Amino acid sequence: MKLDLGVIAVIAAIFITTVDASATLKYRPYKEPLSPDSFFEQFDSKSASRWIPSNARKVEDDQLSYVGEWAIEESIVLNGVRGDRGLVTKTEAALHAVSMKLPNVFDNTNNTLVLQYEVKLQNGLNCGGAYVKLLSQEGFDEDKFSDGTPYLIMFGPDRCGDQNKVHFIIKTWDDEKKELVEHQIKAPPMMKMVQLTSLYTLIVEPNQNFEIRINGEIVRSGNLLNSEDFDILPPKEIIDVNDVKPDDWVDEPLVEDRNATKPDDWDETEPYLIDDPNARIPEDWDEEAPDQIPDPNYIKPDDWDDEEDGIWEPRLIDNPACLNHGCGKWIRPKIKNPKYRGKWRRPLMENPNYIGEWEPRKIPNPDYKDDIVPSNLLPIGGIGFELWTMDKNILFDNIYLGHSIEEAEKIGNDTFIPKIEVEYELLGSKSTDSDGMVPADKPIYSDLYNNIMDYIGRFLYDLQEYVADVVEAPLKTLGGRPGEAVFFSSIMIGVFGTVVSLWTIILNILGSLLGSVFSTTVKPKTKSTIKYTNKKAKKHSNLETVPEKKSISSSVGSDTHAKKR
Repeated sequence: MKLDLGVIAVIAAIFITTVDASATLKYRPYKEPLSPDSFFEQFDSKSASRWIPSNARKVEDDQLSYVGEWAIEESIVLNGVRGDRGLVTKTEAALHAVSMKLPNVFDNTNNTLVLQYEVKLQNGLNCGGAYVKLLSQEGFDEDKFSDGTPYLIMFGPDRCGDQNKVHFIIKTWDDEKKELVEHQIKAPPMMKMVQLTSLYTLIVEPNQNFEIRINGEIVRSGNLLNSEDFDILPPKEIIDVNDVKPDDWVDEPLVEDRNATKPDDWDETEPYLIDDPNARIPEDWDEEAPDQIPDPNYIKPDDWDDEEDGIWEPRLIDNPACLNHGCGKWIRPKIKNPKYRGKWRRPLMENPNYIGEWEPRKIPNPDYKDDIVPSNLLPIGGIGFELWTMDKNILFDNIYLGHSIEEAEKIGNDTFIPKIEVEYELLGSKSTDSDGMVPADKPIYSDLYNNIMDYIGRFLYDLQEYVADVVEAPLKTLGGRPGEAVFFSSIMIGVFGTVVSLWTIILNILGSLLGSVFSTTVKPKTKSTIKYTNKKAKKHSNLETVPEKKSISSSVGSDTHAKKR
């Protein structure tokens, strides 16, 4: 049996990753050690995700409230890093909700809060949100996550119609009302409306200073206690609602001068306009010729009856003989009358009894507190995305929550910067559609390879868990989950049979090739080589580094595994 070498090469090429190294990068997970209380999610383990889609239901009809589907997958537009996955909305015009519990409760008391994540609007964003919520530990249930779930910070882009902004909402606890009080930032910055990946960073420091960064650039900063930024700090004084304006209060600054009298020469009869006495009729003005004449082309109809239709009158047109000069009766033009005075009124004078504009008095605010520390949030138990969007394929990636600005900047420099550099290169080589959008990338063999390896990885992970359960409690596991035993056994038998068959085919092919070598003299051919251009991303200046006042020791960060529901 002889098999053409070209066919073998084609078959082998299907199972080889064929990524153009000059245009894209190969994904490498971020593995630098993080502080013990830092959380970082890069969705690099699809088979063990802890992100749970919401199962919240409407009270009136028990229907699922959040029908939008989620997926953990690679970018389909300007994919600069092959193998890099993110959390993606998959349904148009739908409510989406997904959340996860943090491995450890996040406490920000007297500390810096840093929240950072990537957003990629692969289909644009006509109307919808792409913001994240930090959820309160108390009252948080992933399965029932909804807009009613208490959150402590909402941060990220939002756009609909002429609204374009980056939300920053913080909720503080009111001891008297026993509830969370919402405070929204004033004059929020605008979001990035691009299909490229954007990096959003929020920093809140113990001195109540805050920063909002987009792609490392500070686009908004301020202080939580500054009234120009937030209405968190109550005023020291408030208006006394019981204060009443006195009856004798005079708040008119000017009054008529009662001693003033009308001058004797004041003539109220003079008109405002008079004929111009200096005007003269132009020499070529013809007062005998009418300025309009009957239209000679407008003839009385033969069937016109004056008794029934009324007296017929010809239509008038401008006299063509008067195109270059005036005709008809000449009328003097008007000018302003220099003797005009108008109606006399008493002049105004300063009111001797004027006190000023009355304002109710202010009293000390009984609710004023000068010890408010809004950055000391209630314990944070989870992270969630609860969104309405008209556009699908919004991708979220590299979510960081911690106390270290330096850690967030290091993550951004190592993950975002190389990615955006390659995306810019890809953008320059792509054409856009009629709406100016870059179409989705065509699938390549590397995507097929990655998907196959994903399924194999998921299968091996589930098999490992099942075997561990069987070893720990064999009777309980086999008796309670017999279907899984049959499933895994059949798969393993099938795989074993496939491997045996594959090796049989390979041995037959090798035997055929060896037979052809010994039976036929083949002229040696020049060996061809394929060159792969390994073009590195251009050197990019680091994200702006803000030195921290308090150093944080580094250790291994929390592992995030992906498990799709």
